[in-house]
Amino acid sequence: MHLFSQAMWTSTGALLFAGVSACGKAALENKPVVHLQTLSGQQVASLSTKKIFFGHQSVGNNIVQGIRDLESIDPRLKLNIVKSPDPEAVSGPALVELELGNNGRPESKLAAFAAVLDKGMGAQGGIAILKFCYVDIDTSTDIQKLFAIYRKQMSDLKKKYPALKIVHVTVPLTIADPWPKAWIKALVGKSARQALNAKRNEFNRLMRRNYAGREPFFDLEEIESTHADGSRLYLVQGNEKIYGLAPEFTVDGGHLNDLGRRVMATRLLAVVAEL
Repeated sequence: MHLFSQAMWTSTGALLFAGVSACGKAALENKPVVHLQTLSGQQVASLSTKKIFFGHQSVGNNIVQGIRDLESIDPRLKLNIVKSPDPEAVSGPALVELELGNNGRPESKLAAFAAVLDKGMGAQGGIAILKFCYVDIDTSTDIQKLFAIYRKQMSDLKKKYPALKIVHVTVPLTIADPWPKAWIKALVGKSARQALNAKRNEFNRLMRRNYAGREPFFDLEEIESTHADGSRLYLVQGNEKIYGLAPEFTVDGGHLNDLGRRVMATRLLAVVAEL
């Protein structure tokens, strides 16, 4: 069992430790063992017929590499992966991927996503995915405002391009700081990773509330914070669980390692295959 320091945050962001440990793994009912999932033959066949545009940044690059990793070990999976700012010009089924906007400026990613679709793929139809990065949300982010901008942009695109299927993706996480490091950061006026994850969790709750079960949805936060046994990793802040990135998925606390790449890629492809 993973043990973490229970923390309480003041309104100014200072960290006060209220206890020695809080359970960081909560049992999830009816959750699959994500590390062991593979794509079915039907899913692989479905993917071979689809045209997908995936706008992202660095964690997105990890996921794209994860798809390439899957292709190297699964001879059934053969996707035409193309990096291009013009997905409308790529003929036939393909996964067209591109780094969009600037990290730390989520509005720039939304604008770039719409601009790419406006070139022609929006009208053509297909599947479009935009993934924010964990650095797009910090402790100063107005979550309600950002989500309102996101929701309006996606609503406008849906109305403009009814043949296009948009997959909504929750924001990825980072690992939590161990309590001594979090305490030192608080002393020097820096935000601990768990405070940043709290803001990402807040945005992701809005994503889940508005899109899960209603529109195509990929819950990256849930998968990143879920261990192989189906339990989730979190810290306790007051009465709130702050979910973080499971350490077995990361190489540096935020970006994905070999296992993380394959797990996230498999789960994303599974979502897309069902559309």
